[in-house]
Amino acid sequence: MPRKLGRKIGHRKSLMRNLAASLVLYEKIETTEAKAKDVKSYVEHLISISKAGDLAAYRKLLAYFYDKNAAKKVFEELSKRYAERPSGFIRLYHIDNRLGDNSKMIRLELVDRKVFAAPKKVVTAKADDKDNVVDEKLAKNEIKAQKKLEKLSATSTKSGVITSVRSKAGRKAGDK
Repeated sequence: MPRKLGRKIGHRKSLMRNLAASLVLYEKIETTEAKAKDVKSYVEHLISISKAGDLAAYRKLLAYFYDKNAAKKVFEELSKRYAERPSGFIRLYHIDNRLGDNSKMIRLELVDRKVFAAPKKVVTAKADDKDNVVDEKLAKNEIKAQKKLEKLSATSTKSGVITSVRSKAGRKAGDK
Protein backbone atom coordinates (compact mmCIF):
# COMPACT_ATOMS: atom_id res chain seq x y z
CA MET A 1 0.00 0.00 0.00
CA PRO A 2 1.56 3.33 -1.04
CA ARG A 3 2.11 6.10 1.47
CA LYS A 4 -0.47 8.87 1.65
CA LEU A 5 2.04 11.54 2.73
CA GLY A 6 -0.71 13.57 4.40
CA ARG A 7 -2.13 14.66 1.04
CA LYS A 8 -5.23 14.01 -1.00
CA ILE A 9 -4.94 11.79 -4.06
CA GLY A 10 -4.63 14.56 -6.65
CA HIS A 11 -1.98 16.45 -4.73
CA ARG A 12 -0.06 13.24 -4.03
CA LYS A 13 -0.03 12.23 -7.72
CA SER A 14 1.14 15.69 -8.76
CA LEU A 15 3.87 15.61 -6.14
CA MET A 16 5.15 12.24 -7.35
CA ARG A 17 5.07 13.31 -10.99
CA ASN A 18 6.98 16.51 -10.25
CA LEU A 19 9.56 14.75 -8.07
CA ALA A 20 10.03 12.09 -10.74
CA ALA A 21 10.51 14.71 -13.45
CA SER A 22 13.05 16.58 -11.32
CA LEU A 23 14.95 13.37 -10.61
CA VAL A 24 15.07 12.51 -14.30
CA LEU A 25 16.06 15.98 -15.51
CA TYR A 26 18.61 16.89 -12.81
CA GLU A 27 19.67 13.29 -12.04
CA LYS A 28 19.63 13.98 -8.29
CA ILE A 29 17.21 15.44 -5.75
CA GLU A 30 17.06 15.89 -2.00
CA THR A 31 13.75 15.18 -0.29
CA THR A 32 12.26 13.58 2.82
CA GLU A 33 12.57 9.87 3.46
CA ALA A 34 8.93 8.94 2.79
CA LYS A 35 8.76 10.89 -0.49
CA ALA A 36 12.11 9.48 -1.61
CA LYS A 37 11.07 5.89 -1.08
CA ASP A 38 7.86 6.42 -3.06
CA VAL A 39 9.38 8.33 -5.97
CA LYS A 40 12.20 5.77 -6.29
CA SER A 41 9.76 3.01 -7.18
CA TYR A 42 7.92 5.27 -9.66
CA VAL A 43 11.06 6.27 -11.55
CA GLU A 44 12.52 2.76 -11.60
CA HIS A 45 9.25 1.48 -13.05
CA LEU A 46 9.25 4.23 -15.70
CA ILE A 47 12.83 3.45 -16.74
CA SER A 48 11.91 -0.23 -17.01
CA ILE A 49 8.94 0.67 -19.23
CA SER A 50 11.14 2.81 -21.48
CA LYS A 51 13.53 -0.08 -22.11
CA ALA A 52 10.95 -1.60 -24.48
CA GLY A 53 11.78 1.20 -26.90
CA ASP A 54 8.45 1.18 -28.76
CA LEU A 55 5.80 3.83 -29.33
CA ALA A 56 3.55 2.49 -26.59
CA ALA A 57 6.33 2.92 -24.02
CA TYR A 58 6.96 6.50 -25.15
CA ARG A 59 3.25 7.31 -24.90
CA LYS A 60 3.10 5.89 -21.37
CA LEU A 61 5.99 8.17 -20.40
CA LEU A 62 4.28 11.18 -21.98
CA ALA A 63 1.09 10.34 -20.09
CA TYR A 64 2.96 10.19 -16.76
CA PHE A 65 5.29 13.19 -16.95
CA TYR A 66 4.07 16.78 -17.11
CA ASP A 67 7.28 17.75 -18.85
CA LYS A 68 7.94 16.41 -22.36
CA ASN A 69 11.67 16.88 -21.84
CA ALA A 70 11.63 14.41 -18.94
CA ALA A 71 9.79 11.80 -21.01
CA LYS A 72 12.17 12.32 -23.91
CA LYS A 73 15.23 11.99 -21.67
CA VAL A 74 13.99 8.76 -20.11
CA PHE A 75 13.10 7.28 -23.49
CA GLU A 76 16.17 8.33 -25.47
CA GLU A 77 18.98 8.62 -22.94
CA LEU A 78 18.26 6.68 -19.74
CA SER A 79 16.86 3.58 -21.45
CA LYS A 80 20.11 3.23 -23.41
CA ARG A 81 22.29 4.02 -20.39
CA TYR A 82 20.62 1.29 -18.32
CA ALA A 83 20.11 -1.28 -21.08
CA GLU A 84 22.42 -3.83 -19.40
CA ARG A 85 21.15 -3.18 -15.86
CA PRO A 86 17.98 -5.12 -14.95
CA SER A 87 17.01 -2.88 -12.01
CA GLY A 88 18.44 -0.65 -9.29
CA PHE A 89 18.77 2.54 -11.32
CA ILE A 90 18.53 4.86 -8.31
CA ARG A 91 20.74 5.10 -5.23
CA LEU A 92 19.63 6.49 -1.85
CA TYR A 93 21.94 8.43 0.45
CA HIS A 94 20.90 9.41 3.96
CA ILE A 95 21.94 12.98 4.68
CA ASP A 96 21.56 15.27 7.70
CA ASN A 97 18.14 15.98 9.14
CA ARG A 98 16.34 19.11 7.99
CA LEU A 99 16.94 22.09 10.27
CA GLY A 100 13.34 23.31 10.47
CA ASP A 101 11.48 20.20 11.58
CA ASN A 102 14.30 17.65 12.00
CA SER A 103 12.80 15.30 9.40
CA LYS A 104 15.02 12.67 7.82
CA MET A 105 16.39 13.77 4.46
CA ILE A 106 17.58 11.57 1.60
CA ARG A 107 19.47 12.31 -1.60
CA LEU A 108 18.28 10.30 -4.61
CA GLU A 109 20.75 9.91 -7.48
CA LEU A 110 20.72 8.00 -10.71
CA VAL A 111 23.42 5.34 -10.52
CA ASP A 112 25.55 6.32 -13.50
CA ARG A 113 24.71 9.99 -13.49
CA LYS A 114 26.72 12.41 -15.55
CA VAL A 115 28.85 14.77 -13.55
CA PHE A 116 29.54 18.12 -15.14
CA ALA A 117 32.68 19.72 -13.78
CA ALA A 118 34.12 23.03 -14.83
CA PRO A 119 37.77 23.05 -15.85
CA LYS A 120 39.95 23.99 -12.90
CA LYS A 121 42.63 25.92 -14.75
CA VAL A 122 42.60 27.86 -17.97
CA VAL A 123 45.91 27.70 -19.82
CA THR A 124 46.77 30.50 -22.19
CA ALA A 125 49.90 30.79 -24.29
CA LYS A 126 51.65 34.09 -24.95
CA ALA A 127 54.34 34.44 -27.57
CA ASP A 128 57.50 36.27 -26.53
CA ASP A 129 60.59 37.05 -28.57
CA LYS A 130 62.53 34.04 -27.30
CA ASP A 131 60.23 31.41 -25.83
CA ASN A 132 56.55 30.61 -25.46
CA VAL A 133 55.59 31.42 -21.89
CA VAL A 134 52.54 29.71 -20.47
CA ASP A 135 50.51 31.59 -17.89
CA GLU A 136 48.16 29.55 -15.77
CA LYS A 137 45.11 31.37 -14.55
CA LEU A 138 42.42 30.03 -12.30
CA ALA A 139 38.94 30.08 -13.71
CA LYS A 140 36.83 33.01 -12.54
CA ASN A 141 34.29 30.71 -10.89
CA GLU A 142 36.96 29.00 -8.82
CA ILE A 143 38.35 32.32 -7.60
CA LYS A 144 34.88 33.45 -6.53
CA ALA A 145 34.27 30.14 -4.77
CA GLN A 146 37.59 30.39 -2.91
CA LYS A 147 36.87 33.96 -1.77
CA LYS A 148 33.39 32.98 -0.63
CA LEU A 149 34.76 30.00 1.29
CA GLU A 150 37.42 32.13 2.98
CA LYS A 151 34.80 34.69 3.95
CA LEU A 152 32.44 32.06 5.38
CA SER A 153 35.06 30.11 7.31
CA ALA A 154 37.09 33.05 8.58
CA THR A 155 37.18 34.22 12.16
CA SER A 156 37.25 37.95 12.72
CA THR A 157 39.79 39.38 15.11
CA LYS A 158 40.00 43.02 16.18
CA SER A 159 42.90 44.09 18.41
CA GLY A 160 43.58 40.49 19.46
CA VAL A 161 39.96 39.68 20.43
CA ILE A 162 37.94 37.12 18.44
CA THR A 163 34.73 38.89 17.46
CA SER A 164 32.94 36.21 15.44
CA VAL A 165 33.44 32.58 14.56
CA ARG A 166 31.43 31.09 11.70
CA SER A 167 30.70 27.42 12.24
CA LYS A 168 29.13 24.95 9.84
CA ALA A 169 25.87 24.98 11.81
CA GLY A 170 25.91 28.77 11.85
CA ARG A 171 26.30 28.94 8.08
CA LYS A 172 23.38 26.56 7.61
CA ALA A 173 21.19 28.55 9.96
CA GLY A 174 22.20 31.81 8.31
CA ASP A 175 24.01 33.40 11.28
CA LYS A 176 26.35 36.29 10.57
